[in-house]
Amino acid sequence: MYRKLLFISALVVALASCSGPKSEMDKFIDGLMSKMTVEEKIGQLNLPVAGDIVTGQAKSSNVSERIRAGEVGGLFNLKGADKIRDVQRIAVEESRLGIPILFGMDVIHGYETIFPIPLGLSCSWDMEAVELSARIAAEEASSDGICWTFSPMVDVSRDPRWGRVSEGSGEDTYLGCRIAEAMVRGYQGPDKETQLTRDDQILACVKHFALYGAPEAGRDYSTVDMSHLRMYNEYFPPYKAAVDAGAASVMASFNEVDGIPATGSHWLMTEVLRDEWGFDGFVVTDYTGIFEMIAHGVGDFEAVSVQALKAGIDMDMVSEGFVGNVKNALDKGLVSMKEIDTACRRILEAKYRLGLFEDPYKFCRAEQAAEEVYCQEHRDVARKIASESFVLLKNEGVLPLKKQGTIGLIGPLADTRSNMPGTWSVAARFDVPKTIREGLTEAVAGKAKVLYAKGSNLTSDYDLEIRSTMFGRELGRDNRTDAQLLNEALAVARQSDVIVAALGESSEMSGESSSRTDISIPDVQQKLLKALVATGKPVVLLLFNGRPLTLNWESENVPAILDVWFGGSETADAVADVIFGDVNPSGKLTMSFPKNVGQVPLYYAAKNTGRPLLEGRWFEKFRSNYLDVDNDPLYPFGYGLSYTTFEYSPISISATEVAAGGSVTAEVTVTNTGSVEGKEVVQMYLQDVVGTTTRPVRELKGFEKVSLAPGESKVVKFEITPELMSHYNSNLEFVAEPGEFIVSVGADCRTKNSASFILK
Repeated sequence: MYRKLLFISALVVALASCSGPKSEMDKFIDGLMSKMTVEEKIGQLNLPVAGDIVTGQAKSSNVSERIRAGEVGGLFNLKGADKIRDVQRIAVEESRLGIPILFGMDVIHGYETIFPIPLGLSCSWDMEAVELSARIAAEEASSDGICWTFSPMVDVSRDPRWGRVSEGSGEDTYLGCRIAEAMVRGYQGPDKETQLTRDDQILACVKHFALYGAPEAGRDYSTVDMSHLRMYNEYFPPYKAAVDAGAASVMASFNEVDGIPATGSHWLMTEVLRDEWGFDGFVVTDYTGIFEMIAHGVGDFEAVSVQALKAGIDMDMVSEGFVGNVKNALDKGLVSMKEIDTACRRILEAKYRLGLFEDPYKFCRAEQAAEEVYCQEHRDVARKIASESFVLLKNEGVLPLKKQGTIGLIGPLADTRSNMPGTWSVAARFDVPKTIREGLTEAVAGKAKVLYAKGSNLTSDYDLEIRSTMFGRELGRDNRTDAQLLNEALAVARQSDVIVAALGESSEMSGESSSRTDISIPDVQQKLLKALVATGKPVVLLLFNGRPLTLNWESENVPAILDVWFGGSETADAVADVIFGDVNPSGKLTMSFPKNVGQVPLYYAAKNTGRPLLEGRWFEKFRSNYLDVDNDPLYPFGYGLSYTTFEYSPISISATEVAAGGSVTAEVTVTNTGSVEGKEVVQMYLQDVVGTTTRPVRELKGFEKVSLAPGESKVVKFEITPELMSHYNSNLEFVAEPGEFIVSVGADCRTKNSASFILK
């Protein structure tokens, strides 16, 4: 009866959403917390795992009993509206105070309708599409019981050895900011004032705070060490953009920052995140993040649990450091009741904002889930978005293919279903996505013939293949010899008019804990590709990858290369749309492709040295260069071809001198000079020529994706505001310094279409 009375009180006092006055929320939470024991308050800070997917080493036990005891604030990776309803019922009907729990999941790039991996999605440069992908993910997940996603990942990364580049948006700060904002809007709602008021809007969790994308040696979880100047100018902005967009939660990163594990960094979690940026949501650790501080060498389990709480961590994922240590630490005077109350309140506020106190089952809509999850409408959107994320790296007149003759489809990625969604697609239905073989065969039915051969295994190294095909993503290792597989492929090639080679990485060859020192196409696949090219038949390399790869031989010898990343559940149909010309590819790279791993990290927004290599030179002694390779990438940031061609006019700039605090406009006319309709990503870069601190050679500061019919022209304008001209100086002041700025507009970061102005 007590619990029922409390719940009725909640219905009376609580508002349906966060749109009401905050004083009402405070009043309700004050009343609730006055009834909570210390143990129940600490219990709100506990996030154990449930469900079938587990990362790391820890597993939680006796979850139901812990929920009844009020020692669980949330669960993650439990799937299904009915299952979640049953667990929520325990929380609200069988615990003393009936406090509902949060249900989170790694809804990274879709729920069951899977969109391209984030790196691929970023290559669309389409913020409406990015937001829509998150919107659909939220709609599906919320109907199936999920109210919290551990996304977006906004870590800037310039090292393709690091496997988790697949989960981010590439190397650029500005683009990363825009994508972070779009993802938050998609999950939580487009208007900050009304976010999280609907039952199809879920909590976003921006991660990994901070600097997780810059590990030494590209090795996951490794040390990160950089200046504060670099943090503020290059790595912090996407996190802040997500916070400014209203992100309700933040996840701490595994790495250390300034010699302190991020999970225990008061400077990061409180001084920067809350005091400087005004974040008012809650902070959760990554998986066992508190426990892992012990291995970092900063204290025992009690000590690191205390450090994390005092740093500003509100919820402990899996470690159970808070429920196991904080009460004793309180008794010893190592933490205060105020610190526990603060963290508890933040969790309760999130539940209040979601409306869980009013209706704890609002996200358990099994009938709606049955209709909406992986529905045809969502799949059609995913197919379209995937087709616009593919990047055409090379085309010597081979693409688009005609739907005629005989097409030889060859490669270990050609007939796999479970690898199409890509890494971190935990809710995907791996038995449903079409294979490339099925997609192409359906696309040409009655018009052309598709012959298939596997051609090779993923790699000659059996153990490496096992490590690269985890979580049920096996490719089905073929026990025939390499020679037998190759001969079968060559027999197919000889019967074919054109060859489509589906090669590259498996989906789990990139992602978490999937760092690589060799970022080329694996050995036996390279041998297969060289043999196919040697037949003299036209070859299309259909490249699967979760990171930039080194493709020197491929770029020189293969006539057509289409990078399809991992395009999600609708990859196969999207591939067919593009290679047969129903969709004109429009993706542009968001990470530079190096010529070899020795160039890494390689990114366009670098700084000059005091001995820069002169433009047009390959090598010069006593200059900043290599003996064995030039400084340039194989494929630069912003690069991508089309089935048509585009021409840019010279830049027209509104003023050559701009007063302090003023803006200037740069515009170009873009013309489709080809014979088919196409989309072009018009990119605007800015260089601050002279500063009190050194500045990059150029930085992306604007872009617009335009669609043009053959012969059509459009004027594209960019307003260069004081904010775009500003940077953090050595005192970490955000300033626009007077002097010359060079603005460049073109098809990629190499554009020489430039003009300049003076900021007074």
